Amino acid sequence: MDYLKTVVPSQLLAERGANLVVINPGSANVRVGFASQDVPFNIPHCIARHITQQENDTPRLSVRDKKLNCLATSSQNAERERAYDIIASLLKIPFLDEEMPSTNQTLPPKMGRVDGLSSQQKKDESKFTWTDVTEKNRPVDEDADMTPPQRSSPDSNDTNSEENKYKEIIFGEDALKIPPSESYCLSHPIRRGHFNISQDYSLHQVLEDLRTIWNWILTEKLHINPRDRHLYSAILVLGETFDNREIKEMLSILLRDLGFSTAVIHQEALAAAFGNGLSTACVVNIGAQVTQVVCVEDGVALPHTALALPYGGDDISRCLLWVQRRHRTWPNFQTDPVNKPIDMLMLNKTKESYCQIRSGSSDAVILVHSYEHEKSVGQQKTKLSALNVPPMGLLYPRVLVPEEYPPPPRSWFQDYDDMLEDTWQTSDNLYSSGNGGYGMWDNYPMFPTRLKKFDNIGLVEAIVGGTASTAGLAPVLEQRVLNTIPSNQPIEKAEVLQSRSYPLFVPWKGGVILGILDIGRDAWIHREDWAKHGTGNELLQHITGRTERGSLAK
Repeated sequence: MDYLKTVVPSQLLAERGANLVVINPGSANVRVGFASQDVPFNIPHCIARHITQQENDTPRLSVRDKKLNCLATSSQNAERERAYDIIASLLKIPFLDEEMPSTNQTLPPKMGRVDGLSSQQKKDESKFTWTDVTEKNRPVDEDADMTPPQRSSPDSNDTNSEENKYKEIIFGEDALKIPPSESYCLSHPIRRGHFNISQDYSLHQVLEDLRTIWNWILTEKLHINPRDRHLYSAILVLGETFDNREIKEMLSILLRDLGFSTAVIHQEALAAAFGNGLSTACVVNIGAQVTQVVCVEDGVALPHTALALPYGGDDISRCLLWVQRRHRTWPNFQTDPVNKPIDMLMLNKTKESYCQIRSGSSDAVILVHSYEHEKSVGQQKTKLSALNVPPMGLLYPRVLVPEEYPPPPRSWFQDYDDMLEDTWQTSDNLYSSGNGGYGMWDNYPMFPTRLKKFDNIGLVEAIVGGTASTAGLAPVLEQRVLNTIPSNQPIEKAEVLQSRSYPLFVPWKGGVILGILDIGRDAWIHREDWAKHGTGNELLQHITGRTERGSLAK
């Protein structure tokens, strides 16, 4: 203990973090790195597998993600228009006298609103390139057992067919940029904070994809040989949406499949607070597909404050596209972020570069790239309008129209005590939800401290503080939260703290801190114990119970 009082923090991180791997999986990205690193690898959480073509089939990229509600209904469009008008009025965006057409009519030739030109043209406007799905034959080395099998190209006209092979598996951002004409199946094992299980994506395949993605990161990015995994421990930083069964399956991947010697679970909200050097905070984690709100007091996550909001950065990106089409500022490109992942990459990049919350006009002239044609990428300079409207969807979620997904199949509920079949809406009218398409998640069984359902409300109604990377969000939240607090409450100031490090990595960094400071490690799970008792609930309840009470943090 005397040593810990005098040691320099950087030295402690280097000494105790060299054999600790921190994994923070999300719906869109997974953040993985050694605890001794300053920042983790941030990799799209997806995998693409080559598909064997059937005779007479046209090669094409398929996305294994079945959506029920890809287009807005008439009622959703009406609500979105009303929300847009409220936002435009609040932001003082100049109006033209106009009548917006119905969903079946074409847009008028004029722009819907007149906004001044901003000076954001200096943002990065680099374009994406398609992934090369072939690879040259290479000599077999001693680690060839970790290299996916290869398949010869079926193109008999390719003069290099004897040298080139199709990549059987493609990971990360490369998987999102596979040309649509190639025969691959793209999968995202986690969706909206849960396993992406459906009739077309079995639990077995989800777990296999998770194992394969994480194994590739450990081998190719962290350079940990599978034979040496027993020398390392894993810290799993999880969002509050995952339930008991999902957590147990991920622990099994770490301890049984990937071979870590020990592992521990930490809540993402608690890790985020510690990652910012705080023991008390209302943590708002705005992810790609889910926004989670949890209050932490004295190093303990408060169960009754946990809340999930069914929207995130991806929904803001789609709203950006809708706003530009509404203003007739988007080029005549066949942009389809639902079925073309590279289009979603483009939209996300545009949102991150240009969207911000500010009063008045917010426009920018940018170069929009078209990925409609695979070999020749088109481009067009255009002025985007009302760039401050999409991020206001965090406060007025009716302007966002998230897609609706089917629930897991009935087989998911079999032979599991805490997954009760009657807690899911499995009747024929399953999909007729009136809260933005999320009735299927109502009463989803989770941890006692886990989120009970998705609530389609804005951040002001959900939080007392928080942070996000959207420019201008913090001051808006501060004022609105303060105005919402009842006058009889002795609160004079609501402060939204800016993150002390890159917001995307705060939960991961908190997991590093919690792992380094956990001297006793009495709550860590050993691989041998998991092999003996991992199928029961007692061991997991012991671990998660300690995490929720904050004993590890203390």
